[in-house]
Amino acid sequence: MNKLPQITLAFWVMKICATTLGETAGDLLSMTLNVGYAVSSLLLISVFVLTLITQLMSKTYKPVLYWLVILSTSTAGTTMSDFMDRTLELGYATGSMILIAILLGIFAAWRLSGDSLNVTKVQTFRGEMFYWTAILFSNTLGTALGDYLADDSGLGFAGGALLIGSTIALVVLLKYFTKISSVLLFWVAFVLTRPFGATLGDFLTKPHAKGGLDFGTIGSSLVLAGVLVVMIAGASFAQNKYGKQATAELT
Repeated sequence: MNKLPQITLAFWVMKICATTLGETAGDLLSMTLNVGYAVSSLLLISVFVLTLITQLMSKTYKPVLYWLVILSTSTAGTTMSDFMDRTLELGYATGSMILIAILLGIFAAWRLSGDSLNVTKVQTFRGEMFYWTAILFSNTLGTALGDYLADDSGLGFAGGALLIGSTIALVVLLKYFTKISSVLLFWVAFVLTRPFGATLGDFLTKPHAKGGLDFGTIGSSLVLAGVLVVMIAGASFAQNKYGKQATAELT
């Protein structure tokens, strides 16, 4: 049984909310609370491992659990990227190239394993492990790309978000008006929503002097968490209703 959600517009809205919240919450822990990138990475990776184990043990799709894992990959990805780019002083460009190579290696190993990269067909333990590993590193890559666009490219936070948003819109057009593989376009969109969330998160939290809205990490995180909670509650209600209908049809 597939334990992953259907790919709908609601999925993408929740993905962007979760990745943006991951950016603001990761910055809240590492910078606002001054925990540091290395310690924050260890803490958040531990949370990711715990939520992932719970997800792997689950027999069915549970919206709350699924989005908790997505959120934990987003927060862990934020601090992992910051640790590489800032603490290790690799820089955004070098860090992004390393993460692209890692992600391509994950996809290559996934394909060679015989399991499908199509997320609607992830029905084995091995396939699910590849899925979550790809998500963790795609979110880490997205943070590095988002920071590169916002800081090093000269586009600023709003400009970076606009560029990534336009690229995502192009991917949508390619899906509906070309015969390019839907699996390829899904993973391209999945990777791109992370830098979109990263730049959007920076745009919300950074001061006006740096081109942001100066909502702060706490205020932005609370607003995004509220939106995500409402949407997860709606998804859980729909899932429970669907499950009861399916049970009634079987009986």
